[in-house]
Amino acid sequence: MHEVDLIGANWSKSSYSSGNGQCVETAFLREAVATRDSKDPQGPVLVFSVSGWSSFVSSVKRREFPAT
Repeated sequence: MHEVDLIGANWSKSSYSSGNGQCVETAFLREAVATRDSKDPQGPVLVFSVSGWSSFVSSVKRREFPAT
């Protein structure tokens, strides 16, 4: 995937976030979805294609990942 411009990205946390600092923030961009650790907003960002993000969310909803 090519470099994505995150300037002006609208970051948000899940409504299920408990506010204890253990959150992932997402930004829905024109052609991608970006994620970051809410404790480190200047830190690394993971960027997914829209289809990749959709597939990941569907897998989580189906509980395809083992609990740790």
